[in-house]
This record gives sequence, structure tokens and C-alpha cells, in this order.
Amino acid sequence: MLERVAVADTDRPKLIDKLQGSAHISESMIVSTCNRVEIYAVVDAFHGALADVGELLADHSGLELNDLTKHAYVRYSEAAAEHLFAVASGLDSMVIGEQQILGQIRTAYAVSDSQKAAGRALHELAQQALRVGKRVHTETGIDRAGASVVSVALDRAAAVLGAPEHGGSGLTGRTAVVVGAGSMGGLSVAHLTRNGIGRVVVANRTRERAEHLADTVRAAGVDAATVELSDLATAVAEADVMVACTGAVGAVVTLADAHIALASRNSAQRPLVICDLGLPRDVEPAVAGLPGVTLLDIATMKSDPGAGAAAADADAAREIVAGELATYLAGQRLAEVTPTVTALRQRAAEVVESELLRLESRLPGLDDPQRDEVARTVRRVVDKLLHAPTVRVKQLATTPGGDAYAAALRELFELAPGRAEAVATPMEMRAVVLADDIASAGGDAAGTWWKGMQA
Repeated sequence: MLERVAVADTDRPKLIDKLQGSAHISESMIVSTCNRVEIYAVVDAFHGALADVGELLADHSGLELNDLTKHAYVRYSEAAAEHLFAVASGLDSMVIGEQQILGQIRTAYAVSDSQKAAGRALHELAQQALRVGKRVHTETGIDRAGASVVSVALDRAAAVLGAPEHGGSGLTGRTAVVVGAGSMGGLSVAHLTRNGIGRVVVANRTRERAEHLADTVRAAGVDAATVELSDLATAVAEADVMVACTGAVGAVVTLADAHIALASRNSAQRPLVICDLGLPRDVEPAVAGLPGVTLLDIATMKSDPGAGAAAADADAAREIVAGELATYLAGQRLAEVTPTVTALRQRAAEVVESELLRLESRLPGLDDPQRDEVARTVRRVVDKLLHAPTVRVKQLATTPGGDAYAAALRELFELAPGRAEAVATPMEMRAVVLADDIASAGGDAAGTWWKGMQA
């Protein structure tokens, strides 16, 4: 199921364009890894947007929508933010604590940003998720049991091969074939070289990238070579372990290829471990039935004891996620109430200016110093009257259900929905918050700022 829904890098921009074409979706981001396909969207109608997302995934995968929804989950509002923070922290990965997900989320956001599909909401959510993930990896030991699916797979491969007579790990002195020169291929090469591999052969659709990865191996002091994908069977015939991680659509290693490789091996008793880390899978499952072949795929990794971090580290990570989520949600609630505060202060400023004009017409004999003193006095009175309710409503907005206080304020002062956006820019809205904060410390910033704005 996951293989059919998987989104290749080349397909992601097209799918984002389709999402952005929905009347219900304003922002969208697609995260597609070996363990998940997730669409994050900012919507104005929940059910309508959910239907559009479901239709998109059904069309992309070729599955019936009813079959697809049996395997899908939906997270909305606060639960969606909590889920992404957990994903970025490695808490929702097959290998708990793996760090590769951070790069995958960063890539997903970058693609959306380049497609102009990431606005303020997704920008803040994605950036905060990346910060949470970095903090979890910095402050806990969640990733010490294994940094990625790659490390777990190759550790199991080493165990299958067994340590050589002269010592070292099961990979020491062995020959490895790495199919795919992307990020997973790079991680595989790094793990292999750290564990004493004797020779690495890199195969990739683009020869230039294969050569670049081979140069990295040589720089680590290990023998390396490259081959065309058409010569893969010959390379595998001389290998002890193969890592396949291309992300290609369709199998790269077929049963026939494996038969050819095994027939050419210099010893029928020599074991071959194949780590299929691709999604969709790169190796036909039937290869697992061949004599002397051990196939380790994504499903195998889920049951591996090395895929879990220590319980204490996972609990510490969850505490960080919970704390960061509370901070993020408080900030979002504060941002939601800011337009109401802006509208209220704008209404007050309009009343003040109207009354000052009325005073001007009724007392035309006031000189400039007198007029300025009256204006300052009126503004100070209004600012002091508004200070307590505006500061308090911002404090209450950071608590669950705090939006109700902003709604009450709009009702009491007859503030029309959307009024703030019509009269103030985002920078001006931020200035209101800053002015209130300064005023709470005893300053007269609010009145000064509004006077400047009117001017």
C-alpha cells in the first residue's frame, strides 16, 4: 500500500500544484519517506479539503478511495502540529530517533516554498518542527541506538555474515555494492567505511553521481569503483552485501538478475545479504527465496530490536515535544487575537481623532501648546482604559479556549470580523503588541505609536 502511495521527488511539485488548485487549500506540503506519505495543508473548509486530498492520493496511487482511507489517518489543528513535531524528533520513525527525517522535512518544505505553496502558517510550523527535532537530538540520547534505517540494516547484515577469522565486524574486509547515490546511498557508504568494509562498488542511474560517491569512499581510504546498472549482476556476483536505495519506480534487481549473480559467484556457499531500503522496493521479494540469500527490507526493520531507543530517552524526547507544542500553540493563539487588539485600538484612535476634530471646531481659539496638551491627555486616558483589557486578552489567548475572550471583545466593542486586516498591515499588528508590552511596563508607547500612525 505504501509503495503505491509513495511520492517520488519528481512527482512532488506536480502534486503540490494540484493541491494548490483546490478551492479549499491555501498552503500545502508533502512529506514522503520510507515509512510515511503525509500531506500537510492549511485549509478553510475541513471536509472539502479532506475530500480533495483523498482524491489526489487516490488518483496518484491508482487505488479506490475507500481502500485508501482504510490505511489513512487524519490529524487536525493542534494534533497536526503535535504529529509533525513527533515526526521531526524521530519518535514516529521505524528506527526510533533516526535523524534523516529532519533532512526530509527540510526538503519537503523547500519544495513547497519553491512552488509558492508555503505561506506563514506552514513556514512557522515547519521551521518550529525542525527546531524541535534538533533540540531532541541535542538534549537526549534518542539516536544513540541507531541513527537510521541504514545503520540497523547494515548491523544486521554484519551479524548474518559473521566476524572474519582475523577479527573485526562482519563487514570488515568485505565487498559491498551500493545501488543509488542519493542521501541513503551516502549514509550507507559512511556506515560501511566506518565498519571496515574492504571495497565498495557504486551503481547509479547517473554515472557522475556514482563517481562522486566513489570518490568519497576513496577519500576514506577504501577501494572503490563504479558500474553501470546494466552490469549490476556482475558486480553483485563478487559482493558479500548489497544496499539498494534508489527510490526508483519498479524493481532495480529482479529475480532473474539475482539468479545470474548467484550463478557467477565463486562459491555457492558464500552468503549474500541484500538490504532493500527503497520505497517502492528496489528488489523483487522473490529474491528472498534463493539459497544463500538474506533479504532485509523495510518491513524487516520494524521488528528489529535495534530500531528502538532506550525508553528513558524516548520519554525525555516526548517531554520536549510536549513543552515545545505548548509554546507553539500559545504563540499561535496570541497571533490570532492580535487582529482583535489591532481593531480595538484602531477604533479607539478613530474616536479620539473624531473628538479632537470636534473640539477644534468648538474651541478654535486654542493655541498649539494647549491643543497638543489636550490631545495627549485624551490619548493617555484612552490608552489607560484599553491597556488592561488588551493585555489581559492577550494573556488569556495563550490558554486553551482563549479565543473566546477575543470573540467577546469583538462583540462588546462591535468590531467587525476582518476589520484589523483592512486597517493594519502585519508589521503594524506587531507594533500594537510591542506598544502594549511597553505600556504594561509604564511607558506611553501606545499613544505615541498611534499618533505617528495617524500622521
